[in-house]
Amino acid sequence: MTNPETAPLDTIFMALADPTRRAILAMLLEDDMAVTDVAQPLPMSLAAVSKHLGILAGAGLISQEKRGRVRWCKLEPDALKAASVWMQAFGQFEPVNLDDFERFLEAELGTPAEDAPGPLHLAGNTPGG
Repeated sequence: MTNPETAPLDTIFMALADPTRRAILAMLLEDDMAVTDVAQPLPMSLAAVSKHLGILAGAGLISQEKRGRVRWCKLEPDALKAASVWMQAFGQFEPVNLDDFERFLEAELGTPAEDAPGPLHLAGNTPGG
C-alpha cells in the first residue's frame, strides 16, 4: 500500500535500486548527455537504456529534452534532496554516506558489488569519507 506522502520517495528509491540507473546518474554528474552517449558504454540495447532513462525521469532524477533530432538528458540533483533528508533522519542528522547506502541496498537486493557498473559518487561522498 502506497502512502501519498511517501510516493515520491518510493519512486526515487526504486529508481536508485538499479545499478545501471545509478551508473547513468554518475555519468550525468559530469554534464548533460545525449541518449546515445549515455547508452554507448552500457552493455544493453538503446531501447533498454531508454527504459532506464524513463524510470529516472519519472522519479524526477533526470530531465530530458529534444534539441534538434537529439534527445538530451540532464541530472536533476534537487530530486535527491528529499531522499537525503529522509535518510538523515535515521542518522541523527549526520550526512548520509551513499557508498554505505549502496552497500546496504546491494546486501538487501542481493546484487554483488562486482556486478554493479560502479558506485554513485556525489559531491562530498568519497570512499572512506
